[in-house]
Amino acid sequence: MSRIGRAPIELPAGVDFKVEGKHVTVKGPKGSLEMDVVPEIDVAVEGNVVHVTRPSDEKAYRSLHGLTRTLIHNMVVGVTEGFQKTLEINGVGYRAQKEGKNLVMNLGYSHPVTVSETDDIQIDVPNPNQVVIKGIDKQKVGQFAAEVRGKRPPEPYKGKGIKYDYEVVRRKEGKTGAK
Repeated sequence: MSRIGRAPIELPAGVDFKVEGKHVTVKGPKGSLEMDVVPEIDVAVEGNVVHVTRPSDEKAYRSLHGLTRTLIHNMVVGVTEGFQKTLEINGVGYRAQKEGKNLVMNLGYSHPVTVSETDDIQIDVPNPNQVVIKGIDKQKVGQFAAEVRGKRPPEPYKGKGIKYDYEVVRRKEGKTGAK
Protein backbone atom coordinates (compact mmCIF):
# COMPACT_ATOMS: atom_id res chain seq x y z
CA MET A 1 0.00 0.00 0.00
CA SER A 2 1.19 3.53 -0.69
CA ARG A 3 2.77 5.10 2.38
CA ILE A 4 1.81 8.56 1.20
CA GLY A 5 -1.68 7.56 0.06
CA ARG A 6 -2.70 5.81 3.27
CA ALA A 7 -1.56 8.66 5.55
CA PRO A 8 -4.60 10.49 6.95
CA ILE A 9 -5.02 14.22 6.37
CA GLU A 10 -5.74 16.17 9.56
CA LEU A 11 -8.12 19.09 9.07
CA PRO A 12 -7.14 22.08 11.24
CA ALA A 13 -9.75 24.23 12.97
CA GLY A 14 -11.43 26.69 10.63
CA VAL A 15 -11.22 24.47 7.54
CA ASP A 16 -14.46 23.42 5.84
CA PHE A 17 -14.02 20.23 3.76
CA LYS A 18 -16.79 18.97 1.46
CA VAL A 19 -16.95 15.96 -0.86
CA GLU A 20 -19.84 15.98 -3.33
CA GLY A 21 -19.54 12.91 -5.52
CA LYS A 22 -16.03 13.23 -6.90
CA HIS A 23 -15.75 17.01 -6.37
CA VAL A 24 -13.70 18.19 -3.36
CA THR A 25 -14.04 21.72 -1.94
CA VAL A 26 -11.77 23.08 0.78
CA LYS A 27 -12.53 26.44 2.42
CA GLY A 28 -10.29 28.11 4.96
CA PRO A 29 -9.21 31.49 6.32
CA LYS A 30 -7.16 32.36 3.19
CA GLY A 31 -9.72 31.31 0.57
CA SER A 32 -11.20 28.25 -1.08
CA LEU A 33 -9.93 25.64 -3.54
CA GLU A 34 -11.75 23.02 -5.60
CA MET A 35 -10.68 19.85 -7.36
CA ASP A 36 -12.25 16.93 -9.21
CA VAL A 37 -10.97 13.57 -7.99
CA VAL A 38 -10.37 10.67 -10.39
CA PRO A 39 -13.57 8.54 -10.38
CA GLU A 40 -11.82 5.38 -9.14
CA ILE A 41 -10.26 6.99 -6.05
CA ASP A 42 -12.50 7.41 -2.97
CA VAL A 43 -12.26 10.32 -0.53
CA ALA A 44 -13.97 9.94 2.86
CA VAL A 45 -14.23 12.37 5.78
CA GLU A 46 -14.43 11.03 9.34
CA GLY A 47 -14.70 13.88 11.83
CA ASN A 48 -11.68 16.08 11.19
CA VAL A 49 -9.67 13.42 9.30
CA VAL A 50 -9.71 12.74 5.55
CA HIS A 51 -8.90 9.29 4.17
CA VAL A 52 -8.07 8.52 0.52
CA THR A 53 -8.55 4.92 -0.67
CA ARG A 54 -8.13 3.01 -3.93
CA PRO A 55 -10.10 0.05 -5.32
CA SER A 56 -7.20 -2.32 -6.07
CA ASP A 57 -3.42 -2.62 -6.36
CA GLU A 58 -3.23 -2.00 -10.09
CA LYS A 59 -0.35 0.24 -11.12
CA ALA A 60 -2.58 3.10 -12.30
CA TYR A 61 -4.50 3.18 -9.02
CA ARG A 62 -1.32 3.01 -6.96
CA SER A 63 0.00 6.05 -8.83
CA LEU A 64 -3.22 8.03 -8.43
CA HIS A 65 -3.61 7.12 -4.75
CA GLY A 66 -0.57 9.03 -3.48
CA LEU A 67 -1.08 11.84 -6.00
CA THR A 68 -4.68 12.47 -4.93
CA ARG A 69 -3.79 12.45 -1.24
CA THR A 70 -0.93 14.91 -1.82
CA LEU A 71 -3.10 17.26 -3.90
CA ILE A 72 -5.80 17.31 -1.21
CA HIS A 73 -3.18 17.88 1.51
CA ASN A 74 -1.73 20.79 -0.50
CA MET A 75 -5.21 22.28 -0.75
CA VAL A 76 -5.64 22.10 3.04
CA VAL A 77 -2.22 23.66 3.67
CA GLY A 78 -2.88 26.33 1.03
CA VAL A 79 -6.14 27.60 2.55
CA THR A 80 -4.64 27.68 6.07
CA GLU A 81 -1.01 28.80 5.65
CA GLY A 82 -0.55 29.47 1.94
CA PHE A 83 2.55 28.89 -0.18
CA GLN A 84 5.38 31.16 -1.21
CA LYS A 85 8.46 31.10 -3.42
CA THR A 86 11.36 33.50 -3.00
CA LEU A 87 13.42 34.60 -5.99
CA GLU A 88 16.79 36.36 -5.84
CA ILE A 89 18.01 38.74 -8.52
CA ASN A 90 21.80 38.83 -9.03
CA GLY A 91 23.71 41.17 -11.32
CA VAL A 92 24.98 44.72 -11.54
CA GLY A 93 22.01 47.01 -12.18
CA TYR A 94 19.51 44.14 -11.92
CA ARG A 95 16.64 45.05 -9.60
CA ALA A 96 12.91 44.73 -9.06
CA GLN A 97 10.28 47.10 -7.75
CA LYS A 98 6.55 46.96 -7.22
CA GLU A 99 4.40 49.56 -8.98
CA GLY A 100 0.77 49.08 -8.03
CA LYS A 101 -0.09 45.48 -8.98
CA ASN A 102 2.86 45.16 -11.35
CA LEU A 103 6.34 43.82 -10.79
CA VAL A 104 8.81 45.91 -12.81
CA MET A 105 12.28 44.42 -13.22
CA ASN A 106 15.45 45.83 -14.76
CA LEU A 107 17.31 42.77 -16.04
CA GLY A 108 19.94 44.15 -18.38
CA TYR A 109 17.60 44.44 -21.35
CA SER A 110 16.98 47.74 -23.18
CA HIS A 111 13.51 47.84 -21.59
CA PRO A 112 12.06 47.06 -18.16
CA VAL A 113 10.28 43.69 -17.85
CA THR A 114 6.78 43.94 -16.35
CA VAL A 115 4.77 41.10 -14.81
CA SER A 116 1.28 41.64 -13.37
CA GLU A 117 -0.01 39.82 -10.32
CA THR A 118 -3.24 37.86 -10.74
CA ASP A 119 -6.26 37.42 -8.48
CA ASP A 120 -4.76 34.42 -6.69
CA ILE A 121 -1.05 35.41 -6.78
CA GLN A 122 0.45 38.23 -4.70
CA ILE A 123 3.90 39.67 -5.34
CA ASP A 124 6.00 41.25 -2.60
CA VAL A 125 9.37 42.98 -3.04
CA PRO A 126 11.06 43.28 0.40
CA ASN A 127 14.26 44.64 -1.18
CA PRO A 128 15.34 45.40 -4.77
CA ASN A 129 17.14 42.04 -5.17
CA GLN A 130 14.38 39.81 -3.77
CA VAL A 131 10.89 38.91 -5.00
CA VAL A 132 8.41 36.88 -2.92
CA ILE A 133 5.47 35.22 -4.71
CA LYS A 134 2.57 34.13 -2.48
CA GLY A 135 -0.71 32.32 -3.03
CA ILE A 136 -2.96 29.50 -1.83
CA ASP A 137 -2.57 27.19 -4.84
CA LYS A 138 0.85 25.50 -4.78
CA GLN A 139 0.75 24.70 -8.49
CA LYS A 140 -0.03 28.28 -9.54
CA VAL A 141 2.61 29.77 -7.22
CA GLY A 142 5.27 27.45 -8.64
CA GLN A 143 4.24 28.12 -12.24
CA PHE A 144 4.20 31.90 -11.74
CA ALA A 145 7.63 31.79 -10.05
CA ALA A 146 9.00 29.72 -12.94
CA GLU A 147 7.65 32.24 -15.46
CA VAL A 148 9.25 35.15 -13.59
CA ARG A 149 12.54 33.21 -13.37
CA GLY A 150 12.30 32.51 -17.09
CA LYS A 151 12.56 36.25 -17.86
CA ARG A 152 16.33 36.01 -17.14
CA PRO A 153 17.51 32.59 -15.88
CA PRO A 154 20.88 32.52 -14.08
CA GLU A 155 23.89 32.12 -16.34
CA PRO A 156 26.86 29.94 -15.30
CA TYR A 157 29.77 32.35 -15.92
CA LYS A 158 28.97 35.31 -13.66
CA GLY A 159 25.83 33.99 -11.96
CA LYS A 160 23.71 36.90 -13.19
CA GLY A 161 19.96 36.44 -13.48
CA ILE A 162 16.93 35.40 -11.43
CA LYS A 163 17.22 32.27 -9.29
CA TYR A 164 15.26 30.60 -6.50
CA ASP A 165 16.59 31.32 -3.01
CA TYR A 166 17.52 27.64 -2.53
CA GLU A 167 18.97 27.18 -6.03
CA VAL A 168 22.72 26.73 -6.45
CA VAL A 169 24.14 27.92 -9.79
CA ARG A 170 27.09 25.81 -10.92
CA ARG A 171 29.76 28.17 -12.13
CA LYS A 172 32.03 27.66 -15.13
CA GLU A 173 35.56 28.99 -15.55
CA GLY A 174 35.33 30.60 -18.95
CA LYS A 175 37.95 30.83 -21.72
CA THR A 176 40.92 32.01 -19.66
CA GLY A 177 40.63 29.27 -17.02
CA ALA A 178 41.75 26.47 -19.39
CA LYS A 179 45.46 27.44 -19.55
